[in-house]
Amino acid sequence: MIKATNRLDWGIMYDKSYTTATDREVMQAIGERLVGLRKARGLTQKEAAERAGLSRSTLHRAEKGDNPTLLTLVRLLRIFGRVTALESFIPALEVSPMARLRERKERSGA
Repeated sequence: MIKATNRLDWGIMYDKSYTTATDREVMQAIGERLVGLRKARGLTQKEAAERAGLSRSTLHRAEKGDNPTLLTLVRLLRIFGRVTALESFIPALEVSPMARLRERKERSGA
């Protein structure tokens, strides 16, 4: 389990880096963050699930880190007002001007 000591971006605290954590530990940490976001909004599992269009059991599994789908995460982040967190989760790739020029040359056969 990733234990509390260092404050990270969502106000939940952990002492282990995601780079050294096991997949299971990362999933549990995500679940704990979902619990924190829900509680910060003052919502019960039932209320949050209804707002997100999920069953309570789906929300419960997500909060336990039991492999939630991306759709479940998107729906939960949306009701918690955190859907913009996806920008840093999977940022758009920057293509360098030189790479664009090489692509154009390859397409034109030059």
